Amino acid sequence: MAAVTAVVISMLVLLLPGATVEGHNITSILAKFPEFSTFNHYLTITHLADDINNRQTITVCAVNNAGMSDLLSKHLSVYAMKNVLSLHVLLDYFGAKKLHQITNGTALAATMFQATGTASGSSGFVNITDLKGGKVGFGSEDTGRTDATFVKSLQEVPYNISVIQISSMLPSGEAEAPTPEPAAVNITSLMSAHGCKNFAEALLASDAMKTYEDNIDGGLSVFCPLDDAFKGFLPKYKNLTVGGKQSLLEYHGVPVYQSMSMLKSSNGLMNTLATDGASKYDFTVQNDGQEVTIKTSIVTAKIVGTLIDQQPLVIFTIDKVLMPKELFKAALSPAPAPAPEADAPTAESPKSSKKKKHKSPPVSDSPSDSPADSPEGDVADQEADSNNAAEIKGFRFAAVALCFWFASLVM
Repeated sequence: MAAVTAVVISMLVLLLPGATVEGHNITSILAKFPEFSTFNHYLTITHLADDINNRQTITVCAVNNAGMSDLLSKHLSVYAMKNVLSLHVLLDYFGAKKLHQITNGTALAATMFQATGTASGSSGFVNITDLKGGKVGFGSEDTGRTDATFVKSLQEVPYNISVIQISSMLPSGEAEAPTPEPAAVNITSLMSAHGCKNFAEALLASDAMKTYEDNIDGGLSVFCPLDDAFKGFLPKYKNLTVGGKQSLLEYHGVPVYQSMSMLKSSNGLMNTLATDGASKYDFTVQNDGQEVTIKTSIVTAKIVGTLIDQQPLVIFTIDKVLMPKELFKAALSPAPAPAPEADAPTAESPKSSKKKKHKSPPVSDSPSDSPADSPEGDVADQEADSNNAAEIKGFRFAAVALCFWFASLVM
């Protein structure tokens, strides 16, 4: 009987959705090699370790303590240090065997530095070359030369993570360049220059700008709608009161630093800059693999890029404007059923021919905020959620039924 129970439980774990497999932990891997303690330490304090742990396919080119000495002598800021270390994290799997079997003897690998959007041109790429005598060379694209060689493999989990040792750090003027601290960054200029000009202009015209500035030093995560999304939302935005506009803009900021890896590991409700007392103004963070979405009661937006990630500030780009229920409750109310037509219509009087204007219900949490029209696709979103829930329940019921049928056969 115990054996049957064990089989049933095992099948349930495999069949039911949501079962997860524990991922890699770069800090734990390098902790087994004391000679890499310095490299490991800076992966931690720059929060790069979190990003590595949340990647499914990755290669970390680690350098031992002696090899880190030249880099440390440059006294780089923690932000520049993160850029340099990001150049040593390849966004592909390169085990020892693959390094010696590179097609045509050379490969150009993208790195986490390139993925941040901070690197200009191809400076965030690393050249890997199969050299004579069984050696493999590494060099940053902006130097155009081989600056380090493969030493040994530390740990490989094909094709998930490969941690290898290279002989020295890869020099890069681009990665080592002085990086301004977040407090000195003009966030609206940054937004305007990277496809979020409409949101930036709205922010500059509102008292919400001061709220953003007051929160940067203590930690700030911004979800900035791209221009096409905000442009389509402008009619609804203009229909809001001054206070409503400020609340909506503050709704796109979170008063803590949340990197992409942190968002993936902290799914659930999150307060915003607009959260105050009875006005909740919260949203839900969800992720599916590498995709992270922000879900309100009205709309679901997807994070599509990162403008800047320099603790304590991170700015993401999203494909939709976040709409809080506190400002758009009317969008959640079902449309009233049409009045039944008379059996024998008669000629209408001039008075009865006038269309009645229906006022949207008042918002109790935010009395000063005027209602706005319902966004397109809301009903479809809600129906999709219901259908997904039904599919999951049906799948789980079928899985359980299958397991009990199997148990009855064994018994």
